[in-house]
Amino acid sequence: MAEHGVLSGARPEQAVLTRDTDLGKTEATRKVIETMVDGLNDHRIADIGEFFAEGFRWRGNQGCGTKDGLRAFQEHWQKPFQAAFGDKVCIDEARLYMGEWAAAFGRQEATHRGRFMGIDATGKRVEIRYMDFWKVVDGKIVDNWVMVDFPHVLAQLGCDVFNGEGWEAFDRGERTPPHP
Repeated sequence: MAEHGVLSGARPEQAVLTRDTDLGKTEATRKVIETMVDGLNDHRIADIGEFFAEGFRWRGNQGCGTKDGLRAFQEHWQKPFQAAFGDKVCIDEARLYMGEWAAAFGRQEATHRGRFMGIDATGKRVEIRYMDFWKVVDGKIVDNWVMVDFPHVLAQLGCDVFNGEGWEAFDRGERTPPHP
């Protein structure tokens, strides 16, 4: 029986990227990620090739974009982000390691000191929530999938990207959620 366009019993293949991970590489991956986070908290940009492969791929959510190569990551993510939030500090609330793979979620705390998403510097302290998923090969990060909660950052700066239609209104009891 088909439900939502998927035949019962027919499912997409799952966890293809992590299927063959070498669990013996877990400790080496942990060291790379911990050193990289320390380097980024030191606001390093020019020398981060210590942590990231030259052909590094960064895949962000809408608003963050995608970066192919270390230079694109430096020029199109790190520099503009640090220009907007120069005093940021990254606080991983949890990290998970599995072979060549690592993941973290947490927040950055920063002051809005430069133009961000069309909003001039406000001087406000903001929390920037994120999730990161990394793959490490031969001691360097080769892939990074990222989710940064830009709508939350923008809300702290006075911009509601959902124009009052965010589902938080359901949580607050201000609106009734629709049902299928």
